[in-house]
Parts: sequence; C-alpha cells; structure tokens
Amino acid sequence: MSNTFKTWDEVQKDLFTPEEIAESNLRVALVGEIIKARKEKGLSQRELEQLSGVKQPIIARMENGTSVPNLSTILKLLAPLGKTLAVVPLENV
Repeated sequence: MSNTFKTWDEVQKDLFTPEEIAESNLRVALVGEIIKARKEKGLSQRELEQLSGVKQPIIARMENGTSVPNLSTILKLLAPLGKTLAVVPLENV
C-alpha cells in the first residue's frame, strides 16, 4: 500500500470547475486587498465599521473567509479606504 498524497491544487481541480476556482481566487484577492488597505490606513475593524456603516462582525467574517461579501458591502468598505473597483479586461481571454 503506497501513500500518495495530492496537492491542494490537485484536490481543488477534482472538486471544482475552473470557473469556480477562478471566482474563489478573485474573491480571495479582493478581500486580501481590502485587508491590506485597512491595515495600511491603521484602522481596526471597529473603526472601519464606523467609517463604512458595515458592522464589525460582517467585516470579520468576510476577512476570515467564513462569508462571501456582496457587492454593496465591498463598495461600502472600499470608499473610506480610498479605493474603488475597476472593470478591466482579463489577460487570458
């Protein structure tokens, strides 16, 4: 009996479609940028709540990956961070 282990990329490809993987990667990157911007501004989640109107527990769940933020929540968070969304062409299409 041999012990063969799969990498996360291999498991991910077995479980999800390429579209689902791309969507997840985009969501992780977007939330990562929000966290980075919040920390660069020296803001706590509670302070971002006061500036954005988005409740701190929602920010925490979004940041730790236990919930998927909707577009209006993302936009509310980005504004006080001095950020916005941009629609740009995909590089591989």
